[in-house]
Amino acid sequence: MQIILMEKVVNLGGLGDVVKVKDGYARNFLIPTGKAKRATEANRKVFEEKRAELEKAEAEVLAAAQAHAAKLDGLMVQITRKAGLDGHLFGSVSNFDIADALAAQGFTIDRSAIRLPDGALKTIGDTHIDIALHHDVIAKITVSVLGEH
Repeated sequence: MQIILMEKVVNLGGLGDVVKVKDGYARNFLIPTGKAKRATEANRKVFEEKRAELEKAEAEVLAAAQAHAAKLDGLMVQITRKAGLDGHLFGSVSNFDIADALAAQGFTIDRSAIRLPDGALKTIGDTHIDIALHHDVIAKITVSVLGEH
């Protein structure tokens, strides 16, 4: 199915691109969430009329994400958990825990934006993680897991 992208979609294209995707992906995800419209002549004309407005809105979202990332970059978050003598935690520190710790410091971050490439943290120590605030904006923070006996 041919669609017009109404915003940037990772691994698919940018604003205004006309791309061909599988029918189910377009019908079940892209069109209902407003990320795309069918590539008909009427929709192309409507898109061209709204293009400047959509580009301005996307630029505002990007600028807000960059400002938020500037505040977050280099931040250290400390989380205390019960741990054994060998340094392994009884349980783990997940993106839920990191989002709660950031909220306690005054930053509201969506849990899905927190990237833990190796899964939940299960040992004591410092770990550098990424927070994807936008497709093009990634903030780097340090999570320090402290153990208590």
